[in-house]
Amino acid sequence: MNVSVSVILPVYNRSAVLQNAMRSVLDQSYRDLELIVVDDASTEDLQPVVEGVGDPRVRYIRRTKNGGASAARNTGLAEAKGTYIAFQDSDDLWLPGKLQMQVDLLESLSPEVGAVVHSKVLYGSGPDGSYGVGLVSMRPPPHRIMKPGEDQVCKYLTENRISLQNALFRRDCYPERMWFDDLTRSNADWAFSSSLAQHTRIMEYPDPVVMAFSSPDSISKLKRAKAIGLIRIVKRNRAAYARYPQAYGMMMWRIGRILGRHGKRRLARRFYVEGLRHNPGFVWRAVAEKLRKYRVRRA
Repeated sequence: MNVSVSVILPVYNRSAVLQNAMRSVLDQSYRDLELIVVDDASTEDLQPVVEGVGDPRVRYIRRTKNGGASAARNTGLAEAKGTYIAFQDSDDLWLPGKLQMQVDLLESLSPEVGAVVHSKVLYGSGPDGSYGVGLVSMRPPPHRIMKPGEDQVCKYLTENRISLQNALFRRDCYPERMWFDDLTRSNADWAFSSSLAQHTRIMEYPDPVVMAFSSPDSISKLKRAKAIGLIRIVKRNRAAYARYPQAYGMMMWRIGRILGRHGKRRLARRFYVEGLRHNPGFVWRAVAEKLRKYRVRRA
């Protein structure tokens, strides 16, 4: 079966919300797609849930061993037949018209543009990164959308700018067959996009295309995994960070901050020193902001 778009949806358990995520893909006005649901060795029996949707465009693949979202996405990529690649998360909802808009954009743009990225509405998280019921934010906010002419390699080395479910990719936008680092359990989207930005042009748009929900079990909240993910990003892009020492300094500071909060103060100091050596301005601004917040809390 030849299709225009292969949509890859990795899932581990979450049987209660999986069909809603699938339906938001299958109910898109753009119909020429396949939905590859990759079950990452769930402890729940997800096959009846997937097959219960009753759509011939759905394919169910079960991994025999749990490997994390990156490994599951790579499994889906190996099976994908589409000209374009999209991703969905098991607890998010695509907004109507998402796929048609992004396919139209990629077809209208030069082949040197390998990906288009939009925003998402995130429920349960505020603009300042705080978590809680009733909080809503736009990620990224409109004023942070990358402008034409900006150095995208530098932007993507210093910021996690892509949520995979917000984007559409040309299949040939990345030189390697497997896009994701199986060892990266947190910030896997950043690990990929920081490398992708060095191979193809990425266009960002402010329109929201996804409704996302901040989950209690979100991998991004696991601090140790997050630190390991950032270290993997630096290792994956050594040559690029050598060209952007200030970006390297920012990453060293961030890793040190996470390790410090996790109780690894001696190890954290090594990263703080590297951050200060390569980007003293960023480090001092970060320290000043931390002191300001501390004084506000004490007031």
